[in-house]
Amino acid sequence: MHLTLRQWQVFVSIADAGTTAAAGAQLALSQSATSAALNELENQLASPLFDRIGRRLVLNAQGRALLDPARALLAAAVDLERLAGVGQIQAGAQPLLLRLGASTTIGNYLLPTRVAALLADNPQAQVDLRIGNSADVVAAVQRLEVDLGLIEGPCHESGLQVLPWQRDELVIVAATAPGTARMEIDVLAQARWLLREPGSGTREAVEQALLPHLHHFARAMQLGSTEAIKQAAAAGLGLACLSRHAVADLLALGTLTVVNTPLPPMSRQLWLVRHPGKRVPPVLGALLGLPADAFGQQ
Repeated sequence: MHLTLRQWQVFVSIADAGTTAAAGAQLALSQSATSAALNELENQLASPLFDRIGRRLVLNAQGRALLDPARALLAAAVDLERLAGVGQIQAGAQPLLLRLGASTTIGNYLLPTRVAALLADNPQAQVDLRIGNSADVVAAVQRLEVDLGLIEGPCHESGLQVLPWQRDELVIVAATAPGTARMEIDVLAQARWLLREPGSGTREAVEQALLPHLHHFARAMQLGSTEAIKQAAAAGLGLACLSRHAVADLLALGTLTVVNTPLPPMSRQLWLVRHPGKRVPPVLGALLGLPADAFGQQ
């Protein structure tokens, strides 16, 4: 049996894209070359990996069993090239490339100062920071596209290693105006709430913190980013429940104010998410303040 990385790359791309044509476009291969690579792989394994349903290819049980190991194999090959410094070695120095996925609050407000400190100590380092909602970050971890993910809500996908990182204080904010310094439960219940989209860690944390007390949001407006929510709140469109880190700038400017309420103090757990097949570089652990044995890989 002679299996190649290219065959496994084609297999993973088809699993993600659903057709040989789409996978070929991702890999800059013709559809015929993509189909040929898949057929050769299946012939060597003596087992089909997909069910053919119309024009789509859907993973069967054998394909599902091999998908994660195939992703891990491809990620290990990328890591090996990175460690060897293929095409990047300059003056004998080993290049450093870190790939992080982070949900929006973490990526926009918690990581920049940490990354800046890392780059100050390692001028040749490169940091690829992918920012999306928590569901997007978990998906990137599953596909081994990042070394580590940081999310604002719990991870609901199986097969990933999840560890607590740090806690994040949540505050209710409103536009600075008379009558916003203090609100009772009945006022909160009838207010318009500015919320992130489903799948966002912030949305899930807000619902967990508020709904036990308010029972439902009488009025809500959905916005696609924390920045949009902040500006909408500052414009008087409603109340927002956000990380104190995210609203620190507008609180300092005085355009937002923290609303005093009868609710108990609110916070959420921030989480680290890792694929078991992905090795976390020690310098990345140091960047995030993790103990050396955080993932049991030392």
